[in-house]
Amino acid sequence: MTEVENLEFRRLNSELEENFIPIAALNQFSYCPHRCWRMFCAGEFEENQYTIEGTSLHDRVHAMGDGNREDLYQVRAIWLRSQKYGLIGKSDLIEEVDGRVYPVEYKRSHKGEFENDALQVCAQALCLEEMLGKSIAEGFVYYAQSHQRVVVDLNEELRKETIEMIAVVRSLFETGTMPLPVYSARCKGCSLYSKCLPQAAKKLVNYREV
Repeated sequence: MTEVENLEFRRLNSELEENFIPIAALNQFSYCPHRCWRMFCAGEFEENQYTIEGTSLHDRVHAMGDGNREDLYQVRAIWLRSQKYGLIGKSDLIEEVDGRVYPVEYKRSHKGEFENDALQVCAQALCLEEMLGKSIAEGFVYYAQSHQRVVVDLNEELRKETIEMIAVVRSLFETGTMPLPVYSARCKGCSLYSKCLPQAAKKLVNYREV
């Protein structure tokens, strides 16, 4: 039995364990702290074209099933967990080739459009390392729009950044303190734009009575 096949026997329930941080929250916080707060603390979420396309992509990937292709073994939709870091989340795809195991995250966007995807892959690798008891040197992000699979080097710098992000998100969950919305180009595609109105919030902060 391969190590990835052994993960089949460790499938976790979809219920989030108390005090565990969803891996997806790290990606969302890196993208926009205010959006992360609205989704995971306030329980708010709205669909738009981009979120629907992303959900559809993940559903297709998870429905493809597991299997072997020559020396490549693939398993999909595995729940990952790290007791050490208090993380939990579902992987899109775990592959094993010649004894090397690595996570593959699927994204609807183009290569290089967002830098936060590497954090999500690294967090998945931290979970896999704990579950399998072995080091993982790299992972991948597959960008559906550009049809590119990009390697993610799980170096010490990325690991340090990911671990620090886990602590920041945990603090957000524990305090519930809302980060102020900050307007940027990313806001234009955000499904929660109408909820936070970042440009209006900026005007209120700068408003002075005359």
